[in-house]
Amino acid sequence: MSIQPRDNHFKVDRDNKAKLSNSEFSFICQFVYQTTGIVLNESKREMVYRRFTRIVREKKLASFSKYCQLLESNPEQEKDYFINAITTNLTSFFREQHHFDYLIQTELPNLLQTKKRQGNGKKRLRIWSSASSTGEEPYSIAMTLHSIFKNELSEWDAKILATDIDSNVLNKGKSGIYDQKRVEDIPQHFLEEYFYQGKAHNLNNVKVTSNLQRLITFKRLNLLNEWPMKGPFDIIFCRNVIIYFDKVTQQDLFARYYDLLAPGGLFILGHSENLGEFQKYFEHAGRTMFRKPV
Repeated sequence: MSIQPRDNHFKVDRDNKAKLSNSEFSFICQFVYQTTGIVLNESKREMVYRRFTRIVREKKLASFSKYCQLLESNPEQEKDYFINAITTNLTSFFREQHHFDYLIQTELPNLLQTKKRQGNGKKRLRIWSSASSTGEEPYSIAMTLHSIFKNELSEWDAKILATDIDSNVLNKGKSGIYDQKRVEDIPQHFLEEYFYQGKAHNLNNVKVTSNLQRLITFKRLNLLNEWPMKGPFDIIFCRNVIIYFDKVTQQDLFARYYDLLAPGGLFILGHSENLGEFQKYFEHAGRTMFRKPV
């Protein structure tokens, strides 16, 4: 008696790229662009292949084309799952350290003194991490803010908005729980002040303190869609996300960020990004840092 396979699930042969046809790759690129504005080109084909393979396996489908058909017939039902699976979420605590050095040495002390002179009552401070991924960036901002304002923070209406298109990474950020290896490069005094060590079966994890979590609101946001927040923001982080959009979309997003920045507000890009033609509306404040004129 022979044993037959129980299903016809997707299997990968040695000729990986032959499994993802040009028409399927083109369909995926177009779907991602129309849904998120993110541009995928031939250089991303291997990345798309790897993630698409995982999607098809999880869905227990027989081929890439089957999932393309599913996306085409049920785009609203499938798009959140698909975008979560296909988008990149590379991040770390205090990534591009020079930005946080500038906050500590210049920007936050200046804001602290400037807003103190504005009169009585709670002083308002708003910071937006617009591609927050799993939360390392907004928590790095929160640690930096807390270290400068210290006990005075209770006198402030200070909030950090953390947004991302991927609901899975937002949930990770909300939890505030990270593997011990993720926090190895955080300065020791920050680790001691802002993290709890896990115990028992959580011994290899750490959790951020509640005073940091209270500063941050995590919200799902597709940058191409309507932005419900009104601003103004004193500081906006827009790092390592603009590179995934085409030039027209980039300039449109820069205009929208500009409108939400307070006069004198700071706009921060990633190390490989620039403002292009929109540079003329900003003043240069440092490496990939730009200030909206007062």
